[in-house]
Amino acid sequence: MPQYGYFLSCEQYGPAELVEQARMAEQAGFEALWISDHYHPWNDEQGQSPFVWSVIGALSEAVSLPVGTAVTCPTVRTHPAVVAQAAATAAVMSPGGFRLGVGTGEALNEHVVGGPWPPAHVRLEMLEEAVQIMRRLFSGEEVNHRGTHYTVENARLYTLPDEPVPIDVSGFGPAATKLAARVGDGYITMMPDASMVEQYRKGGGGQKLVSGGTKVCYGTDREECVRTVHRLWANEQLPGELGQVLPSPKHFEQAQTLVTEDMVRENRVCGDDADEHVAELRAFADAGFDRIYVNQIGPDLRGFFDFYRTKVLPQVQQGD
Repeated sequence: MPQYGYFLSCEQYGPAELVEQARMAEQAGFEALWISDHYHPWNDEQGQSPFVWSVIGALSEAVSLPVGTAVTCPTVRTHPAVVAQAAATAAVMSPGGFRLGVGTGEALNEHVVGGPWPPAHVRLEMLEEAVQIMRRLFSGEEVNHRGTHYTVENARLYTLPDEPVPIDVSGFGPAATKLAARVGDGYITMMPDASMVEQYRKGGGGQKLVSGGTKVCYGTDREECVRTVHRLWANEQLPGELGQVLPSPKHFEQAQTLVTEDMVRENRVCGDDADEHVAELRAFADAGFDRIYVNQIGPDLRGFFDFYRTKVLPQVQQGD
């Protein structure tokens, strides 16, 4: 039986709002939390982007749920040795446990430090080397490393959890999924694609944790929900590699003019039909996911959490 979690959006909400949503999620019966790690929002309409590690510290005091990043890029903006220290501290502080979700990132967040944005195959190489460095640091050893992409000198983490921080690797295509199967403690992907889950498990992932997430817009006026999603998250309907290579929110805003409300209507659950929300989550369960996270896009957060507490989670958690 999968677990169902809530996905906190750092692109859309400030720190205090995220902490309050986490409290509401725990009270509503969600079993875990994901939180995004961004330097920028995707567009100015979303309007936020707090530093994720500060928010995780607040979450550790506010709730008892396990927390994971979805996802952190430990390769360009932040050196893997620094990410390892942040993740280890988060794990020590989080009463429900902490998992570090990692991926190859987006230019939107990573190019801000002024370096080049490497092609996809180089970003995968960098991610693998970063994971190797972080694993060594999580062991408590002093690490000296001079690799293809990173140098680490005399680094040792002194504040560590009892067990090494699990590292879940994000993958949306065959190459990244292959890497996740080889080096990850779990796999993250955002589509309910059974073939990708199968590739991960057969490629070496075995029975390790597979997690996925989706966004919905709960509200009593379906068309108003469609308009809300189109205004805030039209970027999700952009094709190909645009999400990885566009460098700033204004570029996403320009590209989003290609996205229509009909595209949103066809690809996002909008409104208050419980059967549609249940079907969205069950698509991930049927594809073999172990944890499924959902994010509410619209403004009626209290209505959303009450709706899921009474109408949605009872069905999916019992397998009815």
